[in-house]
Amino acid sequence: MSIDVEDWFQVENLKGIIARDTWDERELRVEANTDKMLSLMDKHSVKCTCFILGWIAEKCPELIKRIADSGHEIASHGYGHDLIYNLSHDEFREDMKRGIGIVEDITGSKIRGYRAPSFSITDWAIDILQELGLTYDSSAFPTVAHDRYGKLENMDSNTPIVEIRPGFHEVCVSVLKVGKKGIPWAGGGYFRLFPYPLFKWGVKQILNADQPYIFYIHPWEVDPGQPKMSGLKRSHKFRHYNNLGKCEARFDNLLGSFEWRPIGEFLDDYLANQDTGQSRS
Repeated sequence: MSIDVEDWFQVENLKGIIARDTWDERELRVEANTDKMLSLMDKHSVKCTCFILGWIAEKCPELIKRIADSGHEIASHGYGHDLIYNLSHDEFREDMKRGIGIVEDITGSKIRGYRAPSFSITDWAIDILQELGLTYDSSAFPTVAHDRYGKLENMDSNTPIVEIRPGFHEVCVSVLKVGKKGIPWAGGGYFRLFPYPLFKWGVKQILNADQPYIFYIHPWEVDPGQPKMSGLKRSHKFRHYNNLGKCEARFDNLLGSFEWRPIGEFLDDYLANQDTGQSRS
């Protein structure tokens, strides 16, 4: 279980109409929405990985403390929610240093995991993540073509956990396998798009194939009351607002339907048992 902790106005679908220099003027809704999700996870005794955006940690340090104090894994989502392939190597390194530093100062704990904004991971970014002391990434989406997703070499849906550098692992976001690629089935907009019984069936199919299942969601996705922006492209409007009113109930149901754990904990267990042929959801 994983949550990408960012606010509604930082989403890629809205970047065409919400300028970065207006973020400070926007209504912060991430704290209330994340607290709602923390309450639901507490109800079901679920611990997750929270990929924290540094900008949010800067604005809401008490929220980050509550997440950590509740026993959830704290990981990095960078600082400014820029797509990696739009940054230079140095810009990405500085974004990561800033984001990691803010969160580690708040929690007092070392961060080991990362997820790229909009899954925009690249091979060169892995080297920088490892240079900064991280030990895993969960951004690769071994799926059909997508207009924003990045790409790592030699990844496919048959190998969802790969040691891509010595001591550094990629934990892929989940797909339903179709050959070496797959249909996105990990959460986010797909969780809101597909009818819930169908989505739940797909999760069971992945688990029945003895594959780990990695789910992701954002706090703004359980917030149908967020501001409605005009001037969006039709596709971006659909991606962002589709079925927001149904998402909280679906999330509650999903939390109670399977056993969940943080990604780091799962990875440690997987590595300890990989020689025995065991795998766990």
